[in-house]
Amino acid sequence: MIKILFVCHGNICRSTMAESVMTHLVSRRGISDQFQIASAATSREEIGNPPHHGTVRKLREAGVPVIPHRAVQMTRQDYETYDYLIGMDDWNVRNMLRITGGDPVRKCCKLLEFAGSTRDIADPWYTGDFDATYEDIVEGCEAFLNKLFPPNIF
Repeated sequence: MIKILFVCHGNICRSTMAESVMTHLVSRRGISDQFQIASAATSREEIGNPPHHGTVRKLREAGVPVIPHRAVQMTRQDYETYDYLIGMDDWNVRNMLRITGGDPVRKCCKLLEFAGSTRDIADPWYTGDFDATYEDIVEGCEAFLNKLFPPNIF
C-alpha cells in the first residue's frame, strides 16, 4: 500500500483539494486499493474546520468528489506512517521538516516536483484563484501517478 500525506498550512484549501483529486484519480484508474491518502496542516489555525468553500466549489465544478474532512495537524509520527509527505510550497516543506525533525529517507517534497517544476502551488486563501490551484494540483497528482505507474507506450 502506498501511503500519501498532502500537507499545506491550514489543511482547508490546497492539501484537502489534493487529497480529493488524488483519491479521484486513483479511483478512475481502478487502483484505490493500493493507496492510503490523507492530508494535514503544518499549523493549528484551522484544526477541526471543514474544507474551504472555494475548494468545495472548485472540486464540485470539476466533478471531483469532495472527501469528507476536518483539518488536522501533521505530527512527527506521520513521518513513520506515510511513504510520501507532499507539501504545496517551500514554506510547507520547511515546516514539515521542523515537525518531523528531518528527512533522513527523503519522504518530504513539493507536489510539483513530480512534474519537473520547482514552482509552489499558490495558496488560494490569499490569491482567491482556486482554478489555478486546482490546475496545478491536477498536474502534480497526475505526474506523481505517472511516476509510480508509468503509462504504457506502444
